[in-house]
Amino acid sequence: MSDKYDVIVIGAGPGGYVAAIKAAQLGLKTACVESWVDKQGKNRLGGTCLNVGCIPSKALLEISHKYEEASHGFADQGIVAKDVSIDIARMMERKTGIVDQLTGGIAGLFKANGVTSIFGHGKLLANRQVEVTDKDGKKKVYEADNVILATGSKPIEIPPAPMTEGYITDSEGALEFDEVPKRVGIIGAGVIGLELGSVWQRLGSEVTILEALDTFLPAVDQQVAKDALKQFKKQGLNIVLGGRVTGAEVKRKLVYVNYEDSKGKQELKVDKLIVAVGRRPYTDGLLAEDSGVQLDERGFIFVDDQCKTEAPGVWAVGDVVRGPMLAHKASEEGVMVAERIAGHKPQVNYDCIPNVIYTNPEVAWVGKTEEELKSEGVACKTGFFPFAANGRAMAANNTAGLVKIIADEKTDRILGFHVTGPQASEIVAQGVIAMEFGSSAEDLALTCFAHPTLSESVHEAALAVDDGAIHKANRRKKN
Repeated sequence: MSDKYDVIVIGAGPGGYVAAIKAAQLGLKTACVESWVDKQGKNRLGGTCLNVGCIPSKALLEISHKYEEASHGFADQGIVAKDVSIDIARMMERKTGIVDQLTGGIAGLFKANGVTSIFGHGKLLANRQVEVTDKDGKKKVYEADNVILATGSKPIEIPPAPMTEGYITDSEGALEFDEVPKRVGIIGAGVIGLELGSVWQRLGSEVTILEALDTFLPAVDQQVAKDALKQFKKQGLNIVLGGRVTGAEVKRKLVYVNYEDSKGKQELKVDKLIVAVGRRPYTDGLLAEDSGVQLDERGFIFVDDQCKTEAPGVWAVGDVVRGPMLAHKASEEGVMVAERIAGHKPQVNYDCIPNVIYTNPEVAWVGKTEEELKSEGVACKTGFFPFAANGRAMAANNTAGLVKIIADEKTDRILGFHVTGPQASEIVAQGVIAMEFGSSAEDLALTCFAHPTLSESVHEAALAVDDGAIHKANRRKKN
């Protein structure tokens, strides 16, 4: 006889575990199915984000940034640090410790909220039945009034560069190197490629990033993207645009990468090659033929604006559905679905989902780019302010980057908010809040910001939208 729940969530990543906790808080009998097993054979909650994605990568980014600053940045500030070295084993231990703490924390939250953990591979059958196969191959079927699919995504593999243990790896393997490679090649100059490249370049690797597109970060406002590219190249990242990889082969303990760019055929020799060309929705073995759930032409689960699938009582959230593959987007959808199952009617505002690249300088944005608005025929005005003119940034010896605000020409409503520079991941939240409440650039311009803070650059950028900046020259004089 099968067990019955009000809600069964398949997947315990940021979308799934948040949905499960919220559903339980709303009084629904809830279970969460997770198949993740670590190298020691231990079941883990948290999905890709906590285990091999957002959290471990940010731990390595933070550690490598501190190392680089101690090695090269302290002298300018009067701090003498001699014989600075990096202990890779200890660095990896700290990363693992953070992962352990957070994944264990989810288990504690499940217990506190009454969520039942079911470990094994979940498969949706007809009529909202969920078959779970544990790591020993034993199967059990559960029933639910509602099922939430939150199985996330996995790295995309490409034929020219097949995975080769010890030499060619994906983003997950790049978080486990046991020593600093002399030379690292990366395919893809997106979020993952730039972050991983930054980690190993700071630690001493010669890093070359091959990007097939001719435009750097095309989804980012190009004024911001060009500023960031200049900083990355200044740091020593070799970013090759228009570099299309045609093959990769391991010979004599090196990876020989063949690619073509504007100059013709090229060859790159590296010790490690990281494939970071994006991620695909993970639906392997998830859906029975009669589950009633449909996939679109790109392999994503088809859902409406409320994340409902075509199968009654079945929902899907996060990387497995349309939209950006972001942990916080998945969490927002998880909460929305749980609330809707409980009879409420919340809605995710997809126009206010922030994006962040955790390099140095960080790159963050929300809303439309100037290029997008122009292509849509929307008349807009812009204002920007460089951190080079910000006192707090100067004091912190971190002046790269700028804040840019885009507003509607007629209504002054903020349509885009873009940052590259120190703490951009934190500063962008100000833009998210402003846009969520329908603020105008003038609203931010009339707001008092503490001095000295990095956020004063937001104030100045808002003033600059109407050529009223105080601490930089404006395009024209105010009457």
